[in-house]
Formats: sequence, C-alpha cells, structure tokens
Amino acid sequence: MSSIEKGCNFFGTCSSGLLAPVAGYATQAYAVAAAEVSKLRHDPTELLTRAVQPAIWLVLFGEVMAQVRGLTSGQTRYLDFLAPGILAQSVLFAAIFYGIAAIWERDLGVLHRYMVSPAPRSALVLGKAASAGIRGLSQAVVVYLLAIALGIAVDLNPLHLIAVAGLIAIGSALFSTFSLIIACIVKTRERFMGIGQVLTMPIFFASNAIYPIDLMPGWLKAISLANPLTYEVDALRTLMLTGGESKFGLGLDCTVLVATSAILVAIAARIYPRMTA
Repeated sequence: MSSIEKGCNFFGTCSSGLLAPVAGYATQAYAVAAAEVSKLRHDPTELLTRAVQPAIWLVLFGEVMAQVRGLTSGQTRYLDFLAPGILAQSVLFAAIFYGIAAIWERDLGVLHRYMVSPAPRSALVLGKAASAGIRGLSQAVVVYLLAIALGIAVDLNPLHLIAVAGLIAIGSALFSTFSLIIACIVKTRERFMGIGQVLTMPIFFASNAIYPIDLMPGWLKAISLANPLTYEVDALRTLMLTGGESKFGLGLDCTVLVATSAILVAIAARIYPRMTA
C-alpha cells in the first residue's frame, strides 16, 4: 500500500462529502510527511547523534555559566532558564539543514515526481514541514529527560506537555520551511551548507535562548525582537518550567510563530518548483 493510499485510509473521507477538498489536501500533505518519517525508521542513528548536542550544552555550558551571577533575575536558576533555550536550539539546528534533503531529492529525481503529481505545492511543503516537526519532538524527549536528570524544575502537567509539543512542531516547521526556501534559491549542497552554517549561530545568539533580552545592547535587542526563535523560547519557558512566566505573552508568541510559518509556507510553495529548473 502506497503512502497516498495510507493517507486516504487515515483521513477516511478524502473522496466524498463537503469536506472532500480539505481531506484530499490533508491526505496529500500526510503522504509526503509519512514518506519523510519513514526515512527515520530506516535510519534512526540521526536522532541518536543529535541527542549529543543538547547534552553538551546543558551539562557543560549550563553548569559553567550557572556560576556567573546576574544572568537571571529573581530565584530562577540558570539551568532552569537555559533548558527551554537549548530545546529550541536543538529544534533550530535540526531544522535549519533540512533543505539539503530537498537538494538530494532533486539530484535523485524524486523532486520531479513530486512536481508532476496533482498535489498542490503548498501541500508538499506542509508535508515536509510536518515531518520536521516529528524530528523536533524527538529532540524534546531528549531535553526533557536531561532536564529531569539535572534537577531542573520541569512542569509535567499533561496540558503543558501537549502545548510544548505543539510549539516544537510549529518551530520545526517554521525553520525547516525557511531552510527549504534557502535550498530553492542556492540549489547546490555546497552553497547551502555554507549559508546554513552562517545563519544558524546568528539566529541562535540573537535570541533569548542563553541570556535575557534585557542584557543585550539596543541594536541586538531590536534584532532579537524580530527573531522568531525568541518567541518560541519565551513560550517554552512559560510552559516547560514550573512557575514559568512569559515576557511577551503566550498569545503574541503563538501568533508570531504561526504567522511567520504561514508566510514562509506561502513563499516556499511558490518557489519550490523552481528547483527543477
């Protein structure tokens, strides 16, 4: 049974009823996501190797920087402050190089098969974004386990866990779509790797992931406020930590992430076919 057939069975109503167009669109996106996720089942070593990075940041960087006074205010421990930022960082680092897979697909001829399918280009992009969200959730499991082992005040409220999973999925989708746009523009693996490495650190350090915005100079604070990662970290601190508080408000955090993701999906859907040129 093909991925598309499985998608039809999953949604059930893809060929009848008033919801048929919506269900058909969802089926097409689901088929792409299922194909991407199946790669992880065949080669799960990628998830294991990516688990090393948050461990290094939390155990080494976090323990050292926790000795520096003034990084956090009030009674918040630095490790507690850092954990949501490292979770967001793990998602960013995994998603920002997602576009290289699109370049491989073009070189292998897979992209041409996507382009001749009747699926809307936005459904293809959304399917890839959804699969990136699943990868991000695996990172969340690793960070949560490390945080608990380090005695970080993690909030295990089921509703908050579900909300964190949603935020991780949106953040992964956002940065993987951004990565796809870059891949569509540069079209070669060498250029993509260079640009990806240049962009990753500025996005990370120009956010509130490892230090509060209040400590930044004015020009960096302005950049941070325009950085989607800042709002993802802010929302994660609110929901991931016991007694966590949002600087901007969960409503604004979620609005920025969803709106930015929608804009990037629209751009990616428009330029994605150009990769075959």
